[in-house]
Amino acid sequence: MAKEITSNVEALEVEAEKILREAKTRASEILLQAKEEAKKISSSQLPLHEMKTQCDKIVSEARAEANRKIKDSEQKAAEISISADRKVKEITERVVNIVRGRS
Repeated sequence: MAKEITSNVEALEVEAEKILREAKTRASEILLQAKEEAKKISSSQLPLHEMKTQCDKIVSEARAEANRKIKDSEQKAAEISISADRKVKEITERVVNIVRGRS
């Protein structure tokens, strides 16, 4: 019975060593593939053309929006200026009328 146990243990050890060798081999293969993929990724060019196009589009849209806001601001400023001129004229007429005694 001791010989049987010993041979079973030896068989298990042999099987365990075989599984360990296969696992190491597979691990080495996986690491090699990962390194190759990493090299491909790091050496590949980024789509700079697409990024530049997108960047130009964003800048163009921002400029258009800024120009619209500038025109709106200029129009509002002109309206305020016209309104202020009218109010100054009205106030001046009132003051002149008060001074002349024509309230």
